[in-house]
Amino acid sequence: MQTHTVAISSDALLIEANKVIRQHEDYLQGMIATEVEQKGEVLVFRGEFFLDEQGLPTVKTTAVFNMFKHLAHLFSDKYHLQK
Repeated sequence: MQTHTVAISSDALLIEANKVIRQHEDYLQGMIATEVEQKGEVLVFRGEFFLDEQGLPTVKTTAVFNMFKHLAHLFSDKYHLQK
């Protein structure tokens, strides 16, 4: 884990992440991060992926995946989850 990152609770990080999501130009109604976990030095975000009735990805799925990837890049250099 990087030593220059700041410890943050998962709840506080999700609040901050969801603010970023709502203000992002690629925001879609219903896009929300509901979970975050630490995988090595990377913060991994999860939430609704907009799957269809058969459980297959929809057009919105790519946008959500890209948003969660954006959050990982944005926050992994700043924070690590508190233990």
